[in-house]
Amino acid sequence: MTTDDSKKTSVINSVLRAIEIESNAIIALKTRIGRDFEDACEIILNCQGRVVVTGMGKSGHIGRKIAATLASTGTPSMYVHPAEASHGDIGMITSADVVLALSNSGITEEITNLLPVLKRKKISLITITGDKNSALAAAASVNIDGQVEEEACPLGLAPTSSTTVALVLGDALAMALLEARGFTSDDFAFSHPGGNLGRKLFVKVKDVMHSGEEIPKVLATATLANALVEMSKKGFGLTTVFNEQNLLEGVFTDGDLRRMLSLDKDIRTTLVRDVMSTSYKSIYSNALAAEAANIMQTSNVYVLIVKNDDDKIEGIIKMHDLLDANVV
Repeated sequence: MTTDDSKKTSVINSVLRAIEIESNAIIALKTRIGRDFEDACEIILNCQGRVVVTGMGKSGHIGRKIAATLASTGTPSMYVHPAEASHGDIGMITSADVVLALSNSGITEEITNLLPVLKRKKISLITITGDKNSALAAAASVNIDGQVEEEACPLGLAPTSSTTVALVLGDALAMALLEARGFTSDDFAFSHPGGNLGRKLFVKVKDVMHSGEEIPKVLATATLANALVEMSKKGFGLTTVFNEQNLLEGVFTDGDLRRMLSLDKDIRTTLVRDVMSTSYKSIYSNALAAEAANIMQTSNVYVLIVKNDDDKIEGIIKMHDLLDANVV
């Protein structure tokens, strides 16, 4: 084995070791989830204010992420730096709030310095610590056990497994609260109006569909020649087919045209009703555009008929419309 190969093997072994240690730390959590976690959820559900997350150093970075996850899933939350809290920012925390403090050691000075004020304001304190017998755990209304057997850091110094476990516990807490509140995808959309996620959750079919004169349309008594003219003019690769009562009877597609030509039919005399498809994929106009994309992808079609609540045609939508809207 060359020196370069030896170095590569060493790197891979280090990576696999770190993954295994952190994975084991997460799996070990399953045996420790119990009444404390339930109590923490109950305190937050009864909170009239916000969940104020705090943590120092790497725990602070994890705390910021937990606060963001809580806020986006129905639990009003914010992060407050514990050192800044001792110099005025504690005024952001009200008696209606709950504090969620992260500290692997359970003796982080910047957080323990806040305990007298939190107690005086009668603010409920939830902690995630690596030492359930620590000062912070003892002062908490509820302490969630975040103990790990070892850090993934080979020196045992850099917070790795402990911060991963704290993050997982924070995510688990947020998901438990989400389900307890009955938080829905519509609620989630209001927290994510921007970016691709917002578009997928907010944009509805009616926002991007074609309607009115843009809908390709022929009577069932029209000839295939007339249907082809309408298809070419509107550019959807199909045309809708209506009867004399203006009710949708079916569609005629490029695929139908190919099948019809293989039968050597005359497009000037053949009526569209004789070769149209009576089955087609459709969607309601109030559905999410992302749902339209899912139907197209799973059904291998690129155009959908859009109907209103009365099952009457309201528009037509194609995959390109969804691409333009950045839904796909």
